[in-house]
Amino acid sequence: MSSKENPFGQVLVALVTPFDSAGEVDWEATERHIDRCISNGADGIVVTGTTGETSTLTDPEKLKLVSLAKSVSGGRAKIITGGGSNETAHAIELYRASEKLGADGVMIVTPYYNKPTQAGLLTHFRLVADATDLPVILYDIPGRTGVPIAYETIIRLAKHPNILAVKDAKGDFSQVSRVLNQTDLLYFSGDDANVLPHLSIGAAGLIGVTANLVAEPYRVIVDAVNRGDLHTAQQMHRKLEPLVRAVMTHVPGTVSAKYILHGLGRISSPRVRLPLVGPEEWEAAAIEADLDLVKDLPGIDFSNFRPDRNAAAGGALPKIAGTTR
Repeated sequence: MSSKENPFGQVLVALVTPFDSAGEVDWEATERHIDRCISNGADGIVVTGTTGETSTLTDPEKLKLVSLAKSVSGGRAKIITGGGSNETAHAIELYRASEKLGADGVMIVTPYYNKPTQAGLLTHFRLVADATDLPVILYDIPGRTGVPIAYETIIRLAKHPNILAVKDAKGDFSQVSRVLNQTDLLYFSGDDANVLPHLSIGAAGLIGVTANLVAEPYRVIVDAVNRGDLHTAQQMHRKLEPLVRAVMTHVPGTVSAKYILHGLGRISSPRVRLPLVGPEEWEAAAIEADLDLVKDLPGIDFSNFRPDRNAAAGGALPKIAGTTR
């Protein structure tokens, strides 16, 4: 495992952004949700990431989320700002503004849609990291961006003093092992189903979608791994499996997490912004069938789960449509 100090926490929630039924940010629900996540074991909150629907948030919304999360945290958890932009100049602008608002770190996603070369990725990450004094997490998620961060590129980026970590949603465990062997980078599991496997080879923690619903089991797994108790970690991993499947396999994780949170009465609406839409009837049924298999999971109780498929249907347009600036 890396000898570098971890400034991000170990159990990080990839936070959903609660909306009201019209598709506008529900700030009161967001405040409550952040507080609950921290109270239930999260020591880091990633706002405006993929799960937070960063691509359909406006810049003022993104920055307000940083400010709100920092206020709610009150020092109990690190606040990491994600998302960024596929335009280097725009990403720099957002991260600088987030730093002024008190963010504790930034997570830079691989530029999407542009399909840059590895040389382009190297330049993008370096310039953004140069623009802030905050610690940086590289976000490697080729399934969404179309471009992986190559092993050689990660090795070169590891020499930048501000780049301290990688969020891995690529699932290449041999590459993770090689990088951990050759650098001081911290690794965070970015795939809920692979949290324990990642931790077992030296990852520092996780940035999870399912943790929006319940952070406590992840706290148990991480703490067990920290003390070398693999048996306890395996038991909790197995108990989590049907919930992870419910959240991560039928529809985008944002959609299912909001559907379930609303059914538990924790957020006012399951609404997502277009082009995302709520689960169709058969998708909702599949989510609920997996939830029926969740047993004895600490921190969550589905006995009063009341899903609303009608409320979740479709998607919303924000009042300011057509640009996230």
